[in-house]
Amino acid sequence: MALRQDWSVVYHHLQNSLFAEQMVCSMSTQLFFIPRTQDLEGNIEMHNHLVPASYHRITAAGSAYRLQSDEHHESIVETLVSCINNAKQEDKGVREGLQIMREAAPVDVKPFIDAIIGWQDQAEQTLALAEKMVQQRGWFI
Repeated sequence: MALRQDWSVVYHHLQNSLFAEQMVCSMSTQLFFIPRTQDLEGNIEMHNHLVPASYHRITAAGSAYRLQSDEHHESIVETLVSCINNAKQEDKGVREGLQIMREAAPVDVKPFIDAIIGWQDQAEQTLALAEKMVQQRGWFI
């Protein structure tokens, strides 16, 4: 497994995943500041997974950036792989929390929750694309 490969596509997919994650964070946190949704069931629990999921995406993206910038050490790839795995695991809890939130939300808030779920879908899909690109480089996640 050669470390000296083009990692830019991995970085690109992780950046897209991070952008979607930013939207999930922004929109779901906004609900804490709206009186009708400040205590929405599932939101706190969802954030218990969203915060570490975000951390792992940020770390994975930083690792991919370092690799595309000609830093070549196996531990950077190991960090990248570990963080993609950890983000995927935390995403399961995020998704569970979002489903609880959708079920508990007032009818007029459900479209907003659906929009958050759409961003979460994008965060997961682009993370999966990054994972696939890493695997194509011979690293298994």
